[in-house]
Amino acid sequence: MATTQISERRLQVVPARRVRVRRARRRISTVFGSVLLVAFTLLTLLPIYIMVVVSLKSSGDAQANPFAFPLNPHWQNYVDAFINMNYPQSVMNTLIITGGTAVLTIFTASLAAWGMVRYTRKWTRTAYQIFVAGLTIPVFVVITPLYQIMQQLHLLDSYLGVILAYTALTMPFAVFFYAGFLRTVPPELEEAAAVDGCGIIRTYLKVVFPLLRPATATLAIFIVLQVWNDLILPLILLSSNDKQTVTLAVYATIGTHSFSTAELLPTLVLGVIPLFIVFLALQRYVVAGIAVGSGK
Repeated sequence: MATTQISERRLQVVPARRVRVRRARRRISTVFGSVLLVAFTLLTLLPIYIMVVVSLKSSGDAQANPFAFPLNPHWQNYVDAFINMNYPQSVMNTLIITGGTAVLTIFTASLAAWGMVRYTRKWTRTAYQIFVAGLTIPVFVVITPLYQIMQQLHLLDSYLGVILAYTALTMPFAVFFYAGFLRTVPPELEEAAAVDGCGIIRTYLKVVFPLLRPATATLAIFIVLQVWNDLILPLILLSSNDKQTVTLAVYATIGTHSFSTAELLPTLVLGVIPLFIVFLALQRYVVAGIAVGSGK
């Protein structure tokens, strides 16, 4: 009888020890993961901190101690950068080009992807493969022919020329992105709209495009990031000072052999601020898109 009671106690002690060991392991893994997350966050924010701090210093103070927080901030650096960049005009130019590219790419790519996914023919498969192949072509390969085409079409130094060039470069990824999302959408909704008497255009506007809203927000952020930060196409296709973008205004502060941090870094901060605002405005849509994609 005593032996039986001892064995039962041992059986009760062993699971309790296992539970404590498992809890300890979970706590260690949680702490380790939190430490890694904090370290990664600090590493990510460190360049931003240095950029903002150094932008508020003179060139001499920045070279002496770039990490120290400025006790006497040089706000005149931002005033000079605002004037030298012609900031309102350069931001407006970038918004026109970025917004035009996003609208044109989203409209044409969603229509093209919808047609290729829903109306499967031999030629639609070939067209989709051509779009996918466009993802492998670097921009440096098409610069010369793109410039010649824009010159022949008299679209150099114009907003339309840059918008069309960016649309052509972002179309392959946009079609690929929309096609993957549309394959998860059941076609019964479109069939029900056709039974109710909706035509192709009305079905697209009333049924298909609203379903693509989360994917559209994610794609819009990708296009905005790519176009806003690009320097190559504006540098080649735009020549007027009144049409320069933010990246061209930042590039103008870099000299041939040297540059001043008091001039360069404030322009970088001013150039990033509108992009940061756009990201905050579209953040909830991106999260919704991720949730929809994971749910499907």
